[in-house]
Amino acid sequence: MLGRRDPQRSLFEAQAWPHRVPDDSFYARMGMVNDVLFADDDLAGAYCPDNGRPSLPPSLMSGITLLQFYDEVSDQEAIARLNFDLRWKVALNLPLDFTPPNASSLSVFRKRLVDHGQERYAFNRLIQVGRTAGFLPKKITILVDTLSQHGAGAVQDTYTLIRQGIRRVLKLAGYQVPLKRRGLAVNLAAYLESDHKAEIDWADPAARAAQLKVLAQDAEAVLDLALEQADEPEVRAAAWLLTKMLGDDVTTDEAGEPQIAEGTAPDRIVSLTDLEMQHGRKSASQRFDGRKWQVAEEPNSELLVAVEPVPANVGDGRDLLAVIEHVEDQAHVTVERVIADGAYGTADNRANCIARRTDLVSPLAMPHNPDVAKTAFTIDLAAHTVTCPQGHTTTTFTAEKDDQRRPVKTFVFERKTCEACPLFARCVHSKTQGRSIGVHYHEALLQSARQRQATDEFKALYRQRPAVERKIAESSEHGAKQARYLGQLKNRLQAQWTGAVINLKRLFKLFQGDLPRMRQVLMALR
Repeated sequence: MLGRRDPQRSLFEAQAWPHRVPDDSFYARMGMVNDVLFADDDLAGAYCPDNGRPSLPPSLMSGITLLQFYDEVSDQEAIARLNFDLRWKVALNLPLDFTPPNASSLSVFRKRLVDHGQERYAFNRLIQVGRTAGFLPKKITILVDTLSQHGAGAVQDTYTLIRQGIRRVLKLAGYQVPLKRRGLAVNLAAYLESDHKAEIDWADPAARAAQLKVLAQDAEAVLDLALEQADEPEVRAAAWLLTKMLGDDVTTDEAGEPQIAEGTAPDRIVSLTDLEMQHGRKSASQRFDGRKWQVAEEPNSELLVAVEPVPANVGDGRDLLAVIEHVEDQAHVTVERVIADGAYGTADNRANCIARRTDLVSPLAMPHNPDVAKTAFTIDLAAHTVTCPQGHTTTTFTAEKDDQRRPVKTFVFERKTCEACPLFARCVHSKTQGRSIGVHYHEALLQSARQRQATDEFKALYRQRPAVERKIAESSEHGAKQARYLGQLKNRLQAQWTGAVINLKRLFKLFQGDLPRMRQVLMALR
């Protein structure tokens, strides 16, 4: 049943006694608005209305959770601070003799938020404050970028993944029950008895190859057993997972022997403890295993309007349209301009933004060899011709389909014409044909974007983009670089509450110390 904070003030409240928490600190400012910052009734739908003992007040639990993300502390440390840290008592308006709850109550509260779709509660409430106070206009520009985050799950190698995959199938199929285990082969029963790596010389390639062969054979045997219980969803899902790991990580050589596959499958499983973690790259030199956060900031108020987890193994710009729609739905605004780096400036993103009347300010990459790059060729879409830097024109093309099955053209120059050109060695890489130029389905948009990129108007707008990187750095100060929890839903909760911390800090500055006015806005939203 929903519990509520007692409005009766206590003589023992930290704020009623002289203390040395600075008035301009985050803690003191939070204490000045704490009683109206969150409302118990906001989360009433997550509690039973008429049965059971009263819960810990959700307004109090929300405040504790916010401070936990602000200070980047564990559940145990949060409870310790409730006991001994005067700053936390001031921030939460707690009496000096306050008895904190058990640490497990914090994880229970987070689970309740996730189960009832309220992981965005604090973030949305503070966005509403910004809108009501006039800091967020109806039509906004957003700056977008991603933050790379290391996952909380254990990153496992191929041998560990297959071994634990075998163990999972056997357990879900019920072979841990002694009666059923008696009919299991000794080599397969060993996976249920121990979860440790084989005791071999892992520095010896031959020993590793032999162990991989054993694992592959045992995996095939376990998959055959799983077929007998294929009508059970959990067994079928575990078998599919094991099959995928084998397909992604293991191949066979000419002799039919299993070996580790070269390269990395795009959606390779990284960890069985968190199946949603992925391999990702923020740059050519920066690799991580986990997720990304899409971060969107409104530049005038410097408030975050979106912090959403996305897969690590996809390009930064893939979810741009989803981010725009998310901001509009949650903040009740219209996004009229997006400013983002070149990863977001794909032709498809430009087409989607034009269709929804959103201005996308994103640069196109500069070519490494500008003298012979595609940008050095003149593409006349109306005349269906392509002219090279040396003045030669071709009308010869082949009609093809792009990866989305849309019609595109590839223009080809005659080999003899190219061979006579002084740029031939740098320009042509085919051994049989002349230079070819692929024309994108949205080629006209790319041409227009490249022309705009040279204007002073574009350069002035694009200079705003680095501001979002400062927000990403601020997020990192509050633990965003490392996932605290397993799974996408709880990771979204971390993202939203981290964003809420950053926005509350910003709101204190936007109100310029006028906390009575901030209280009025908060009370109007109750």
